[in-house]
Order: sequence, then structure tokens, then C-alpha cells
Amino acid sequence: MPDEEREQLVRWSRRGTSLQVLALLSRIVLACADGTDNKTVAAQLGCTKVTVGKWWARFGEHRLDGLTDDDRPGRPTSSTLDQVEDVVVATLESTPANTTHWSWAKMAERTGLGSGAQRR
Repeated sequence: MPDEEREQLVRWSRRGTSLQVLALLSRIVLACADGTDNKTVAAQLGCTKVTVGKWWARFGEHRLDGLTDDDRPGRPTSSTLDQVEDVVVATLESTPANTTHWSWAKMAERTGLGSGAQRR
């Protein structure tokens, strides 16, 4: 596994404010990459062997992109995983100047996400 991928997985797995599913998937891949068998990984992380096998295989086939959600019907998302993480981290770890919380407009201004990412 290239160092860049390992670093990204470690970052996703350790960040307390990351999406918890992504953190779990990152831990699964890191444990498997270290040579731990599926049964042991499942026991350590509180999931099933099938789950471990599925995500390890998806990582093997699609690398980091394989850890994101499956395609769904409808219009594809216009936001990247990094953009979503940026919004979550900003929401949980900071506030804009002179206010107590983020508004849609302030968050859009900060992240550069436009009308395609607005509340529905």
C-alpha cells in the first residue's frame, strides 16, 4: 500500500469528527493491510467477517474510492468526500467570526460549495 493511501486511511480512522462509517472502513483496511485475518479484524472492530471481506476487496479493486458509498439512483453528487469532510469538520470544530453557528450562506462562502449543495 502506498504511503499516501496509508496516511489518508490513518487520518480518516483517527479523526473524531469524521463520518464514523468511513472511520470504521479505514480501520478495517488498515488492519487487513497489516496482515490480520478477517475473523480477528471483525472481532476487534465489532463487525462481521463478511463486512471485513467486502470492504477489503473493494479497497483492493478501487483503492480509496472504494470506501465511499455505492452509486445510488438519481443525479450523481456534485460534492467530493473531501468537501463533505471539510464541512463536517468546520461545523464541529469552528464557528464564523461574530456569530455562534454556521449559516448555509457562510458555509457555502467558506467551502466554495454553491447552489448545488444547498439545503433541499
